[in-house]
Amino acid sequence: MIPTENIKKCENAAHNMRQNIIHLAHQAGNNGSHIGPSLSIVDIMAVLYLQVMKIKPENTLWEARDRFILSKGHGALGYYVAMYEAGVISKEDLYTFEINGGRFPGQPSKYLAKGIEYSGGSLGMGLSYGAGIALAAKRARCDFRTYVLMGDGELNEGTVWESAMFARHQELANLTVIVDRNSMQSDGSCGEILNYDIEAVWRGFGWEVSTCDGHNAGQLMEAFQNNVTTHPKVIIATTTKGKGVSFMEHSKDWHHNRLPDDLYQRAIAELDGTEVGNHGI
Repeated sequence: MIPTENIKKCENAAHNMRQNIIHLAHQAGNNGSHIGPSLSIVDIMAVLYLQVMKIKPENTLWEARDRFILSKGHGALGYYVAMYEAGVISKEDLYTFEINGGRFPGQPSKYLAKGIEYSGGSLGMGLSYGAGIALAAKRARCDFRTYVLMGDGELNEGTVWESAMFARHQELANLTVIVDRNSMQSDGSCGEILNYDIEAVWRGFGWEVSTCDGHNAGQLMEAFQNNVTTHPKVIIATTTKGKGVSFMEHSKDWHHNRLPDDLYQRAIAELDGTEVGNHGI
């Protein structure tokens, strides 16, 4: 049973994270940002950074830290706000988002001193990188896990399945993939673009498969329990693109967009009126 206070902590953090995403998206101005895919991963990121991953916010270079790879790099806003909630980066750091010359661009750029393990951008690449880290850790007998967050649209990339075969062959039980299944990608719904049974495919590649509500902190925490096999693990988390802002939800228009003043005020008003605390087991 997951303690209620742990669930509440993640729910409160997720609420703050959504507000900060909207503030930062507005600050980005006409550059725009990937708002929808960032909002969909908020609860996953809150649980990872506040309950699951072994990290030391004051020492991002700690060798025994768990590694996190954001393969869907366009979800960077959801990444940065989670690091801020966990105390890894400062508010000053956070609000340099998309500032020219800054360390926090629209897609993550590797910067270990600020806790960023991987440069995102091209989809389908994060799992191969994460599998390499996990294999190195296994061979060196290092006691840390590697977590890779991917989008369901990203699974259309063939390199994902090459890496999945490799990870299973190497029995990388220290590797966990999280699939943000929001059922949308930049061109429309995933089902219309390439329809298949995600769970069946991962099982076919020999992975341990869990499914959960990606906006339910309690279910997410349960899904992150240790592997019961020697296989790598995938958690397929069902989410809503644009979660928390009604006019962004389930809309490909908010995959990447700018947030003008009127819509910014509307989004913040919605989030300010959100009741927190209904996502327990």
